[in-house]
Amino acid sequence: MSERLKVFIIIAMFGFVAGVIADLTAEYVIPALLNILPTFLQARTLLSGIAGALLTVALVSVWAYITGTQEF
Repeated sequence: MSERLKVFIIIAMFGFVAGVIADLTAEYVIPALLNILPTFLQARTLLSGIAGALLTVALVSVWAYITGTQEF
């Protein structure tokens, strides 16, 4: 299997996992946080943005760890 196809498959798997995590977050975590946080932080877009930022950093970190450093 070519290296390019492997990268596409890995990215597709990460995308699938990110979608599942986003759905679970929207279903369970965000409503729980809305009940816990004070009224001024109860903006759904704010919480969604924070969740998206954390998810993106986590996925890029995993991707960077998996690919490692390449010496030319």
